[in-house]
Amino acid sequence: MILESRPLEGRRGHEAGRALLAELYTRETGEAMPEIRIAEWGKPYFADSPWHFSISHTRRRVFVALSRHNIGIDAEELDRPLNLKLADKVLSPAERVQFDTAPDPRRALLTFWVLKEADVKLSGTGLQGYPNQTNFTLEDPRVQEMDGCLVAVLTEE
Repeated sequence: MILESRPLEGRRGHEAGRALLAELYTRETGEAMPEIRIAEWGKPYFADSPWHFSISHTRRRVFVALSRHNIGIDAEELDRPLNLKLADKVLSPAERVQFDTAPDPRRALLTFWVLKEADVKLSGTGLQGYPNQTNFTLEDPRVQEMDGCLVAVLTEE
């Protein structure tokens, strides 16, 4: 799995994401990036390639994950504005217990959020309602701090 990030540098997230994806694909395969299609629920995929990808962007950065396995990524800036009341709607009961006892509730909520978004991108089903039926943990090793952001990368391996 390849994971890289770049600043947006005045570009929109979509534009910056596609440019970084094309760069990574060519560097890894030696070929031009194939056509991208969109599945029924909105998940993008390569039309004729065994490679999978996922893109996430924040206000300042874009993140791209490229893999031989289905993959989902989400990133959130650590300093982004955040309403902690969101926890009431998006956390499962088990996640809520962890959130309520976390030393840093902001970071805890961001951790759960990037995991939930990456999971939705992995499944390709799209976000439907509140994602409060998951049971992630704050110690999930698939979350890392990168370039001022929390980043979750989930794969099917």
